[in-house]
Amino acid sequence: MKNTLLKTTLAFLTLLAPALPARAQEEASAPRKAESRAAKDARSAKAKETAKKARVRAKEKAEAEAKAVDVNSATKEQLKTLPGITDAYADKIIAGRPYLSKAFLVTKNVLPQELYLTIRKRIVARQAGAKPQKR
Repeated sequence: MKNTLLKTTLAFLTLLAPALPARAQEEASAPRKAESRAAKDARSAKAKETAKKARVRAKEKAEAEAKAVDVNSATKEQLKTLPGITDAYADKIIAGRPYLSKAFLVTKNVLPQELYLTIRKRIVARQAGAKPQKR
């Protein structure tokens, strides 16, 4: 029983084997539609616009980071320029230095979560010996 089932299966597969690669080639090399000149121009314009927006966002981010207050080196007066930071919070920030990340202001219970969420985009925690990465 096993022997005849095996022989039948092998015979069936041998008959199908030449057809499988030919079918795969047909699907893989399906003809592509010719793209019109206008469509190419539109796609190119969209790509340029996307690249321009990315450059603008990167520039804005770099400017914001340059203006951001470093919690590891800022003076008390610089810290007080942030919204919601009082003398007491500024003193707590200075006492808890250095911070590996600005999120440590919350994890070390220096600032409440709500206050951190309002100022997180205006602060950074640069490390003393670390150099900024060039991209």
